Amino acid sequence: MKTFITAAIIGVIAGLLGSLCGVGGGIVMVPAFVGVLGFEQKRAVATSLACIVIIAIISTINNSRQPNLIDWRVVALTACAAALAAWFGTDLMHKMSNQHLTRLFGIVLLVFGTKMLLGK
Repeated sequence: MKTFITAAIIGVIAGLLGSLCGVGGGIVMVPAFVGVLGFEQKRAVATSLACIVIIAIISTINNSRQPNLIDWRVVALTACAAALAAWFGTDLMHKMSNQHLTRLFGIVLLVFGTKMLLGK
């Protein structure tokens, strides 16, 4: 029961931050799944991505209610490229150790977080 309540709290935080900041929730879910629920990095990433599918569908439906908020041409091009890269990325993830994935995730967060804080 504790795991379900914790997962629900993680979901609420990820959903709010994802919808407000466009982070997809993975920035919240992956560290929370590892640190709070004790998942290994690979399981945390895979579980987070599965959650993000549902989050993205709900957010897209709600955002599409506002006219011209979503640029569907950019969605089509970006989504196709990202889907292709994701196919190969998951194969690469399966081959990497949890430790290397954790370090890579941390580096990505630091680089983009620093850029956002120091950028315009």
